[in-house]
Amino acid sequence: MSRRYLPSDRPVTWVAMAGFMGTGKSRVGWELSRRLSLTFIDTDRVIERVSNMRIPDIFELYGEAVFRDYETEVVRRCVRLDEVVVSTGGGTVSREENRRLLKARGPVVVLTASAETVFRRTRRNRRPLLELGDPEKRIRDLMAARQAAYLDVATLTVSTDGRASHEVVDDIVERLSQWASAQPRT
Repeated sequence: MSRRYLPSDRPVTWVAMAGFMGTGKSRVGWELSRRLSLTFIDTDRVIERVSNMRIPDIFELYGEAVFRDYETEVVRRCVRLDEVVVSTGGGTVSREENRRLLKARGPVVVLTASAETVFRRTRRNRRPLLELGDPEKRIRDLMAARQAAYLDVATLTVSTDGRASHEVVDDIVERLSQWASAQPRT
């Protein structure tokens, strides 16, 4: 059983999860929040709750630009919070403003997985950006297009390929502890 942290000894009190769809941001972020005794926030769920619409419906009715505007507003609000793990949507980091806000607030863990793994994990769910043409090719193209943004925002990059979520969380906690130890004391 992995150690749960008390508020006085956890390595961070705010962390964002980023990465492509299907890399495990929601699952790993939720488990990380439990381990660190932090509140879990999934930005996609917040958008759905506030808009009273599912994300595919927002894309269909209003388009991607409106969805990205909602996303930016949620990011602006999340960076003002304390004691949270924030799981962002796969395309959140495509906007420079979102990357700037997230990096300024605290560590950003970017989860990665192969295109094959992403396809396997997402194929049964409706994903608006994958409904055009060959989904596996679309995944590879989108991953390539966003790669620079993920690298720009990443404090840590962690692969989820072939790993159980608790192993990924163990890795993240260890690396966040190392990162926090290297930060200047204020």
